[in-house]
Parts: sequence; C-alpha cells; structure tokens
Amino acid sequence: MNIQSILAVTDLSAHGLRTVVRAASIAAAHGALLKVMYAPSAFSGPADADAARGLGAVCLEVAERFGILVKKVDDPSGSLDGAAQEARWCDLVVIGDEPDRSLRAFFHGQPAERLLRAAQRPVLVARLHARAGGYGRILVAVDLMDASRPLVDLACAFDSAAEIELFHAFTAMHEGKLRYADVSAHVIDAYRHACARHARERMLWLSDASSARRNRVVSSIGRGDPARQAAVQQQYTQADLLVVGKRHRGALMDFLFGSVALRVLRWSTGDVLVVPRGAVGPSQARETQGRRAAAVAR
Repeated sequence: MNIQSILAVTDLSAHGLRTVVRAASIAAAHGALLKVMYAPSAFSGPADADAARGLGAVCLEVAERFGILVKKVDDPSGSLDGAAQEARWCDLVVIGDEPDRSLRAFFHGQPAERLLRAAQRPVLVARLHARAGGYGRILVAVDLMDASRPLVDLACAFDSAAEIELFHAFTAMHEGKLRYADVSAHVIDAYRHACARHARERMLWLSDASSARRNRVVSSIGRGDPARQAAVQQQYTQADLLVVGKRHRGALMDFLFGSVALRVLRWSTGDVLVVPRGAVGPSQARETQGRRAAAVAR
C-alpha cells in the first residue's frame, strides 16, 4: 500500500485529538500529506466557527511535532457526505471510535461504518494511543481466498517493522450438517483435520508473499465464529492493530445478514483497519495509469 495522503476526521475531543496524533504518526512514517477535517460527533453537523479556529491550531501543532506537511480541510457542513467526498482523494482515512447511540446508528451503523461504505477507502478506527515506533504487532484476519493476499501486502507495507500474524478461524457449520445426517464421529474428525490441513497450506501460501518476507510473519488457526475469534485473538496476542477486509455491500444487507468486518470493528478493543475489497486509492490509481502509459509508449 502506497500511502501518499491521509485524512484524519476529528471532533476535537480528547478521543478526536488522539485520532489526529495516530494519523500524524502514520504520515510521518510514510512521508505522506496529512489532511485534518473537523466533523461533529456522529457527523451531526454543522461545524461552528470556534471549531474551525481550533482545527487550525491542531494542524500547526502536529506539523511541528512530527515534521510533516499538514493541510486543514474546511467543511462547514460537518456531514458524512463531506467527509466521504474528501476521503475519495486520500489513500487512508483515520477516524475515532466515539459511539453513536441514535436510532439511525442502529439501522445504518456507527460513523466509521457509514464512512467506509460511502468512501470505499481503507478506514482506520483509532482506539489506542500512538506510541513511538508505530505498531508493534499487526493481526491480519484472512479467509484463505485469493482476495486475502492484498490484505497481507497492505499490513506488511503499513508498518515494515511490525510483527505480522495471519489468523483464520473456520466454523463448525458443516460439522453440524454431518451430525444431523448421522455421519460417524470418525468421518467428522477426518473432515475437521482436512479443514485444518487446508487452512495451514493456504496460510503458508499467504505468508510467502514477497512483501511479507520483510516482516516477521507467523500464523495461527482458530475454530468458531471468525469475527469473535479474531477479536479474541487480538486481545490474547496484544496486537496493536487488526486488519480485516470487507465486501462491498449496502447498509441493509449488513443489517440483515451481518458482516464479519463490522462485527470485528464492534467487538475489538484495539485499533482496526477495515479495507474494502477491491478498493484502489488515488496514488495507486496514478501508478497504474503511469504504467499503462509507459507500456503504450513502448
């Protein structure tokens, strides 16, 4: 993941300022431009004049502290649409974890979830205080499909010094069907071992990526609900960051059928990076266009 621009959305509360510090530390590590935008809690808008003045002071402070280029984003609406529009021009969005307990949040999700759907950009939900040296351990929740490979590449590029753990949990759903069909315990046990063997083989394939070789990579396998097991594994291993992918679905589909990524987001106690599947940031799009132009020139 080539991070050239980061958008930090803050309500200027204590949690919101922690979000800006986290975004600034990532920007310093990647040499990226940091954009800071004020939005009231839960995007309840509109923004006020005092907030705009306070935002300018925050930008100056983090620019001096981290030695990075910081741009203040003026958006008087303080709305989700305004944040999503600005996020489309950035490679990463960092937002806090202030809960929204309104009826709208019950049906449409928390602010981070709504921004994720609207912008289709990787969204980092910052809960922990940023410490010197970046993330120490990153847990990557994978589903063993080819689409998990970019998640591993992203985690390794996100912090090249971090220890990477790949985690997969397989469910016992098919075991229940076998028991219902009165299949013998021996066959069920053989099926369980076959699933575990397949998971180990795929984890080895994922960890063999060229980008993963720059980090120390370990893998582990759990059994049970993938979202709950990933959240438990993050607490058990004390991983600073959990990376999880998300399919492109609407709020109604997520509400009716659930989403592993959003359940991880709600249950996790650490930082969570949710990556929309197939999302391409502006800097990556520019690189792709440049390669295509060079190929045409040749």
